[in-house]
Order: sequence, then structure tokens, then C-alpha cells
Amino acid sequence: MGLVLVACGKEPVSIPTLRLTPTDQAVCQRVVNALPHDLAGQSRRKTQPAEALGAAWGDPAIIAQCGVPVPADFSKTAGCTEADGVGWFVPEAQVDDDSEDVVMSTAGYRPILQVTVPATYRPNGLAAAMVELAPMVKQYTKLVKPCH
Repeated sequence: MGLVLVACGKEPVSIPTLRLTPTDQAVCQRVVNALPHDLAGQSRRKTQPAEALGAAWGDPAIIAQCGVPVPADFSKTAGCTEADGVGWFVPEAQVDDDSEDVVMSTAGYRPILQVTVPATYRPNGLAAAMVELAPMVKQYTKLVKPCH
């Protein structure tokens, strides 16, 4: 029997595995490989399964996942919050309620990066995550329609 070491004794964070086109799979793998060790002041955690295209930081975990579908409540008239040149869609109900976890998406880019930020980190962690992830979004994903 082997010994498995997990950072800070925490269990790995589960991230769903998505079926993507080979192109989106390759892009998302580059995004995930470029994600930072620290995000919004939180250290990166182990994730499972190994093939999931995402990452997690902190406890409770901030979770990023690449290749998700367009959010159900996103529309052509939806507003976005721009940070470092990247528009992030945040559902209206989550914008005003600081007790809500936030699920934000780069809805104007393909493939889409979705980041779930627990309410614990609001408001500073939300803004930090947007700014800190923007370079990866701009470098690896394709802007298809600006979201402002």
C-alpha cells in the first residue's frame, strides 16, 4: 500500500470531466497548464480526476474549469464585469448578494473558462481572480464576442 501526500491534508477537489472537441481539449490543456500556483491569495490544491481540465485553490475551494457550455442565463444583452481587458459574466442574482457563491464565466471567449468563487472570498477574492486569470484567457482562448 502506497502513501499519498495531499497538500495540507485536504482531500483532492473533484472537477467534472467534460467531452470537448480535440481543438478545445488542446486549448483547455494549455490554459490549465498556465494557471497560477496561487489565486486570490489561496494556494493551489490537488484535483481529481487527473484528466479534468481545471484547478482549485484554497479551502473552501475556488474552482476553475475550462470548456464549460455557455451559462444558461447568459444572453446577448447580459452585462459583464471587465477586468484587465476580459469580460466576465456573473449572473445578476449573484452580483448583488455578497452571501452568494459566484460562478463567473468568460462567456465571450471560446472555450469558456468558468470560475466558482465561494462567498467567503467576496468581494476582494472575486476581483483578484478575474484580474489574475485574465492573462491566461487572453493568451490561450479566442475572443468571439466582447462581453461588456
